[in-house]
Amino acid sequence: MKPVCLVIGAGAGIGGAVGRRFARGGYHAVLCRRSDEEGLNQLVESIRSMGGTATGYLLNAVQPDSIEDRIAAVEVEIGPIETVLYNLGSQVGDRNLETTSYKVFELGWRMATFGLFRTASAVCPLMVERGSGTILVTSSTAAVRGNKGQHSHAASMAGRRMLCQTLNAEFGPKGIHIVHVLVDGAVDAPDTLGRMLGPEKYRALRETRGLEHDGLMLPEKIADTYFHLARQHRSTWTNEIDLRSFSDTPWWNS
Repeated sequence: MKPVCLVIGAGAGIGGAVGRRFARGGYHAVLCRRSDEEGLNQLVESIRSMGGTATGYLLNAVQPDSIEDRIAAVEVEIGPIETVLYNLGSQVGDRNLETTSYKVFELGWRMATFGLFRTASAVCPLMVERGSGTILVTSSTAAVRGNKGQHSHAASMAGRRMLCQTLNAEFGPKGIHIVHVLVDGAVDAPDTLGRMLGPEKYRALRETRGLEHDGLMLPEKIADTYFHLARQHRSTWTNEIDLRSFSDTPWWNS
């Protein structure tokens, strides 16, 4: 039986690339995303076409019991989950205080912080029983720096970072490896950066900073790092890491 890598937030960027990388490394990739069933099916087929195994599910992570039920079903129907990637973003747009409603603010928390808490609550006891497991958590610059118009995003991602630390404090000594991955830069992904900028600006940015310029972070290269983190020997675990392009200024200097 292959080890299972569960990806919550398997879009066309980091999540999809991680699913492909783990499948190439011998895992069965379980890919979950909120919408775009056609894109999800294409991702699953791309993994199968290269000789890997994968399963895809639509999952609305803010719905009650959705995460918990999916984890339980994967454990029974596919196999023990060895690695989880929690890859849901919480960007609700650039909003000042007046236009950040209670509902919008809470949505960011539900996606970034509460969803991770629910995931950990469902999977950590299973991993503890087996004595091992890895939870990889994609994060962003907002986890360490609050900018104008980012009330919901910054608060929710900072909460995600602190939750990773408290989970590490409890479950690290029990053999569970939890990693907060701070993605400090623009990722060359059509369904995140591309959707935010629009097709014309996205294409122009790729031409000036991406492609051969290596100024945009490549999802496939990020996935290589995630795979390495999941395979680390526990004598040298990484619990937090920053990733950025060589040409980007680190968050603490910008």
